Amino acid sequence: MGEYSEKRSKFLAFAHPVQTTEEVKEWVGHYQKKYYDARHCCYAYMLGAARKEFRANDNGEPSGTAGKPILGQINSNELTDILIVVIRYFGGIKLGTSGLIQAYKAAAAAALSEACVVERTVDEDVTFYFEYPFMNAVMRVVKDENPAIVRQGYENDCSMTLRIRKGLMDRLKQKLEKIETLRFAEDTDEG
Repeated sequence: MGEYSEKRSKFLAFAHPVQTTEEVKEWVGHYQKKYYDARHCCYAYMLGAARKEFRANDNGEPSGTAGKPILGQINSNELTDILIVVIRYFGGIKLGTSGLIQAYKAAAAAALSEACVVERTVDEDVTFYFEYPFMNAVMRVVKDENPAIVRQGYENDCSMTLRIRKGLMDRLKQKLEKIETLRFAEDTDEG
């Protein structure tokens, strides 16, 4: 939780990891009930690795003075799958447009400074089949590129499913393609 005060107005800010709009609605509803006596419950969120699903809500503050500055903090820290809620208790003195923008920005920054940021990667899976004599060549590629081994099979043909960061997948596939008799499965799963 982060706090910010300006001209007797008090701003309480909370940052939460979220992955769906349903989770966003639950958290916003939670804070609206918990701080029912507050004047405003403003928020912004960003979802997904592509960072294309987002929203900023001013909850009665002048347009663009609350939600946008909160979203600005999310963007400037390059975060996703996050919700920041800022509760405002009005102190009786109007802050003006620039004062509101600064206050919501500072409150969101305070919440982020107290939060634990978890870095995650966007990974992909690749499944391929090969004959047993090529096991050493496959394992050399696995050792060099360091993907996670998701599954292995040793029936008639050997099979292996590897998981690696999306940006490294092409290089992994190129190295594997150099191994004779290797066949890729038709479907690749996203992890």
